[in-house]
Formats: sequence, structure tokens, C-alpha cells
Amino acid sequence: MTQILSIITFLALLFYTATEVKFQLQMMQQNTYRNDRYNRWLKGESFASVSRLVDLFLLLLLSTNFLPLFVQIVAITVALYKSVNHLKAKYKKPLVFTRRATRLYVAALLLTLVIAGLSAATTTLNNGSRALLALAILAPYLMMIANWLMQPVEKQINRKYYNEAKQILAQMPGLTIIGITGSYGKTSTKHYLYRILCERYNVLMTPGSFNTPMGVIRTVREQMKPYHNVFICEMGAKQIGDIKEICDLVNPQIGIITAVGEQHLESFKSIENVQRTKFELVDALPASGFAVVNNDFPYIANRPVDNVPVKRYTIADTGADYHIENIRYDSDATRFTVVGGGERIELSTKLIGECNLSNLMAAVIVARHLQVPVQSIQYGVSRIEQVEHRLNMKRTPGGISIIDDAFNSNPDGARMALDVLRRMTQGKRIAITPGMIELGDKQVEYNRTLGRQLATACDYVMVVGRYNRDAILAGLQAENFPEEKLFVADSFAEAQARLAQVAEAGDTVLYENDLPDTFK
Repeated sequence: MTQILSIITFLALLFYTATEVKFQLQMMQQNTYRNDRYNRWLKGESFASVSRLVDLFLLLLLSTNFLPLFVQIVAITVALYKSVNHLKAKYKKPLVFTRRATRLYVAALLLTLVIAGLSAATTTLNNGSRALLALAILAPYLMMIANWLMQPVEKQINRKYYNEAKQILAQMPGLTIIGITGSYGKTSTKHYLYRILCERYNVLMTPGSFNTPMGVIRTVREQMKPYHNVFICEMGAKQIGDIKEICDLVNPQIGIITAVGEQHLESFKSIENVQRTKFELVDALPASGFAVVNNDFPYIANRPVDNVPVKRYTIADTGADYHIENIRYDSDATRFTVVGGGERIELSTKLIGECNLSNLMAAVIVARHLQVPVQSIQYGVSRIEQVEHRLNMKRTPGGISIIDDAFNSNPDGARMALDVLRRMTQGKRIAITPGMIELGDKQVEYNRTLGRQLATACDYVMVVGRYNRDAILAGLQAENFPEEKLFVADSFAEAQARLAQVAEAGDTVLYENDLPDTFK
């Protein structure tokens, strides 16, 4: 009986450790398999959680001779209970078992089995159980070790895929490649440009947020066809050199920079480094290339471009090559005029907000450069659908308007979203937000500013989570926002429950960012 119970304890703790490792794999994947980013996320987590303290207490009990059979039964019960909870948990961004994720998970489990197996073989099975529980507690560090061990394997695999993608592109000399980057706005601009260019060309774009080298490689290897004549490539970056790495692969002829702002400052450290990285796209263009850059951002406007022809654009007429006039928000559409290049192009779109109009302007400039007729541009713009979670609006059956700006909020984007909310004059204006992250040393400052902006734009505010709560509340209090119009929630589910109580037909609700909730 004792031996059987020891085996069951070992297997239960092995199962528990496997679920802990799976969760850490999910977090590693969200941090792009980079130990440095993953470690920064880890430092923001509390090691002294109730769950972890239970594990430590259980490990202490297993290390003593106190009622060994009883302790084993408790260990089995706790391990199975926590394992089931892990498996039942729902996440906004769940783990995707890609080939890389699968390889890393197998490597971490093999490492677990080796350590636990050696402990059991050299001493007793109970020591193996204690080793498994210790590994569950130290699962984050086990994951980092496994990720480090797999780096040579991943580099070799990535090199093989890289060469295959490079060869595919080399076999298509007539392909026009457009790179799009920016602190924000690049995904929306990609979608808008794709819809417009499809009026004349066979276009491929990187799907979703496939904006890393491996995302681009996967798109080329799996989706590029001989009949494509335009490839729109979104380029993301978290550190200096990331954009250049993608440019070295695809060799773009046209480059769009949508924004240079204070985002991802945890890794970039300074706005100057953000500028340098985004302009790696323009610097990589050939002499025959063409650049389109957004002069509404000071760190774009002050950066000279002399290696290729460049068109600069702004919302207002500030002397740039292109600007927008006559913005009119009607009940069914936004109407505006793009002015530049000796033309005035009247456009109508379902999109709202100046940031979307700015992104549309960049797409229009490139479309005219590629000789898409004005009539085709007008038709394409009128048919553009809103990109999910990027300042898109919809109306519920109950008559409540929803402004969804939940994807990775930033200071400029939040300001523009609140400007849209401010324009809503019917019913209450309600904002739900956890604030902004990845802003380095300026995170508190910018979230305090967000609080001030919320106070002037909203009739009711819900602050979600604890990441930025104090800073946002300080900003709201600085503007004397009424406490009875403020609700503090620990989760989006709690905020949603409150919303059901306070929202009425005719109200407008802004969801501003949900990224912090992803890392839970």
C-alpha cells in the first residue's frame, strides 16, 4: 500500500508540474520566446501568492516524516485540484501549440523527467516526488533553462526556413514589396492598403499581427503564389535591429512609417531608439524606392530622409506634402478630403477617429504612387471594414454604442480614442480601461495623464486591475472627477457586470486596452 501510494503521489505531482510548465510556456510565447522579456514579466509577478505558499508548505511536509501516508494523500489531492484548475482556466490569449512551442514544451518536460528520475533512482521515489514539487515551484526558471538549451536547435530550423523564404522571393523579381512599421497604426494601415490595392493588383499581406521575422517567413513560405504582384509586409520591433532583420529578408521597395511614439520603452529605453529602429525601414529602401512618413509625430518630422523620394503627411495642413480637409462625422460614415500631389480626393469611410483617417491617408498616397485610379481608391475606401479592437464602433441590440480600442493602447491612440468618445453627445460616455503598459519609467506619468483625459471626456469611468490603478485614480482625482461616477474593478468580468447595471440605450462605451489582462 505504501509503495502504491508513493507511485500515485509521484504521478500526480508529475501531472501538476506538467500543467505548471504549460502555463509558463504560454507566458514565454507571449514574450516572443525571449528570456529577457519573459524575465521582466516574471519580476512583476508575486512569488508569495497563496498558491505558491501552499506548494512551499506541502514541500516542507513532504520533506519530513510527519504522518507520511496522510501527507501523500494531501499532496495527491492538492496536485490534482491545482492541475484541473490550470487546465480549466480561460485566457484572453491562450497558448498556441506551434511547432516551436511543442518542441520547447517537450524539452522542458524531458528536463523535468531527467531531474525527477535521477532523484528517484539515486534515493527513493519520495525524493522524486519532492523534486517534482520543487520543479513546479521553480517552473519559470525551468522554462528559461529549457528555452536557452533549445536556442541552437531553433536557430538551425529558423535558418532553413529563412533560406526557403529568401529563395521564393528571389524567384519573383516583379513583386512590389511594401514594408509598414510604426509604434502604432501599422496593422490598420496594412489592412486599409490591402483593400485599396486589391482593386488593381493581386495582393498578399502578412495576416493578423504576423510582424516578426518568423511571421513574415511563414507568410512567404505558406501563402506566396506566383500570381501575386504586391506583398504588404507588416514589421514589428521590440529592440534595435528588428526592422532591419526583416528588411534584409524581403528587400522592400516602398516603406511606410505610421508613428514614432513612446511605446515598448521597457525594451527600447528611449524615444530616440524607437526612432532609429523604425527608420531602419526607410534606410533599407533602394535609391529607386519610395517612403511615406507621418509628420504628425515630432520624431518623424525631425528625421531627414535623403536616400529615397519621400512624401510626408499630416492630419492638419502644416506644410507637409499631404493633409486632410473637411472632416465630417455623419451617422452612417466619415467624409473627408485628402489633399496633396496636386489632387483633392473626396473619400467616405465607415471608420471613425483621426488616427484611422491618418492611416487611410498613408494608404491612399501609396495607392496613387502605384497608379491606382482615384475612382478605385474611393470605392476601396468606402468598402473598408473596421479592424477588430482598433477603434472600431458597433451598436448592441440594446441601443448602446461600443467603441472597441482594446488592442495594446498607447498614449497617442488613447488620446484619439477619448476624442472620439468626447464627440458623442447622446447618453452617457463610459470608459473601461486597465491603462497602458510597456512604457518603462514613464508608465506612471502617462497613466496619470490618461486619468486626467478620462475625467474630461467621460461621464463614468471603470478602472480595471491593479497594474495602473493608482496612477489613473490620481489623474482622475486631480480633475475632481466625482467618486460616485467611478468604479474600480479587479477584472474585466467584474467591470462587465457593473456595466450591465449602469449602461442604458443611447450610451457610448469605450474599451481602451485589454493587454494587461492577457498576462494573467
